Amino acid sequence: MNKKIGNIFKGDKVIWMVFFFLCMISIVEVFSASSGLTYKSQDFLSPILKHTGTIVMGFFIAVVTLNIPCKYFKLMTPFLLLISLITLLWVLAGGETINGANRVIEIPGFTFQPSEIAKGSLVLAVAQILSAMQRENGADKDAFKYILWITLPITFLIGLENLSTAAMLFGVVVLMMYIGRVSYKQLGKLLAVVVGLAITAVLFIMIVGHTETPGDAQLSKTENVEQTKTKNKIEKLFHRADTWKGRIMNFGKGTVSPQEYDLDKDAQVAHANIAIVSSGIIGKGPGKSVERDFLSQAFSDFIYAIIVEELGIIGAAFVVLLYIILLYRCARIASRCENNFPALLAMGLGLLLVVQAIFNMMVAVGLAPVTGQPLPLISKGGTSTIINCAYIGALLSISRSAKIRNEKKPRIKLAETKEI
Repeated sequence: MNKKIGNIFKGDKVIWMVFFFLCMISIVEVFSASSGLTYKSQDFLSPILKHTGTIVMGFFIAVVTLNIPCKYFKLMTPFLLLISLITLLWVLAGGETINGANRVIEIPGFTFQPSEIAKGSLVLAVAQILSAMQRENGADKDAFKYILWITLPITFLIGLENLSTAAMLFGVVVLMMYIGRVSYKQLGKLLAVVVGLAITAVLFIMIVGHTETPGDAQLSKTENVEQTKTKNKIEKLFHRADTWKGRIMNFGKGTVSPQEYDLDKDAQVAHANIAIVSSGIIGKGPGKSVERDFLSQAFSDFIYAIIVEELGIIGAAFVVLLYIILLYRCARIASRCENNFPALLAMGLGLLLVVQAIFNMMVAVGLAPVTGQPLPLISKGGTSTIINCAYIGALLSISRSAKIRNEKKPRIKLAETKEI
C-alpha cells in the first residue's frame, strides 16, 4: 500500500505538502466565500462541489504531468505557442465577455481562458531559448532578441483584455532573463523603454478613458447600447481604458476619511478593508465571514481578504509562508539540476505562481490597484486552477526526472557576474 501511494506522490515532498495545504485552504475558503453564488442558484452545495471537482481534476492533471519526463516539455513548446496565439486571437474576436472583457472561450461543455495556457507556454519558450543560448560569460546577445519576438505579441494580445496579466507575465519574463544571465546592459535598456511606455500608456488611458458621472447613471440600457455602437475602432480596441482609468484614479486617491468614502462606487476595496480590519489575530473562524455577503468576487479576486477575516493575521501569514516555501523549493530544485533548461523552467513556473499570488494579496490589502488576478491554487476557477495544477505537476516532474548535478562538477551558474 505504501509503495502504491509512493508511486503517486513522486517528486519533491515539500511541494506536495504546499500543494495539499493550498488546496485544503481553497476548498474551505471558497465554500465560505461563495455565499453570493449559493443565493443566486438557491443551491447550497453546487458551487463548492463544482470547485472541489475542479481541484480533483487538477490533482489528476498534476499526477499525469509529473510522470512526463521534463525533457519532453521542450517538444510541447512550439505546439503550445501556436495554440496560445490562435486562441488569444479567437478570444478577442469571439470570446465570451466577463466583467467587461473578452477573456474566455466557450466550447460546448466547458469554457477556458487562453491567457492561462499562454502564460505557461511563454515560460517554456523563454526557458528553452535561455538554456540553448547559454555561454561561458552569460546568455548570447541574440537570446534577448528572440525572447522579445515571442514575448511582445503574446503579452500585447493578452493586454488588450487583461492588462494586469500581461504586465505580470512580462515581469516574470524579465526576471527569467536576469536569472538566465542576459546582459545587464540589454535589461537596462529594456526597463528604460518599459518605463517610458508605461508612462505613455497611463497618459493614453487617462485621455481615452471615461469616468462615470452622475448623469451617466441615469442613461438607459438602450442609450448605452447606442453609445457603444457609435464608438470608433480605436475606442473598441481599447474599450478597457474606462476600467483602467477608474482603477488608477481610485488607487491614486490615497487615504479617504470614512465620511467621504463612496461605499457604493468603491465597494470592493471598502469591504475588503472592513474584512481585514475586523479580523484580529486569529480571525472570526472558518465560515464566519461577514463581508463575503457584500464583497464582489469574494471567492476569486478578493479571497485573500476573506482568508484574513476568517483566519486572522496568523492564517494570512501562513498562506504567505506557503508561497514563500514554494518559491524556495523551486530555487532548490533549480540549483540541483545539471542542465539549464529544467532549472530555468522551475524558476519560471515558480515565479509565475508566486508573483501572481503577491499581486492578488497586495490588491486585497490595498497596496496595489484592483487588477482582477485570482490567488493561484486557492481562488475559485476553472482553467486557472487546472493549469496551475499542471504547473505544480511540471515542478514535481523536474524534481524527480531532471538530471542531478554532480557537486564536484559545477554547472554554469545562473545570474552570476558576467561580461556585459
